[in-house]
Amino acid sequence: MGEMIDKLKGAANTATGKARKAIGENTGDASLAAGGQAQEAKGRAQNLSGTIKGAFGNKI
Repeated sequence: MGEMIDKLKGAANTATGKARKAIGENTGDASLAAGGQAQEAKGRAQNLSGTIKGAFGNKI
């Protein structure tokens, strides 16, 4: 179950981060773009965590 939750959170953070980054870049808001990039990285990490949990059966 933890695998799916991590993957869903990861997908949400990745998508939101990409949107924030794009909006920040298009409006010239460097802070928003940087925050979006950080959120996107967090989402990728969460997705990886879910993948690892799936491979090891949530035992980590």
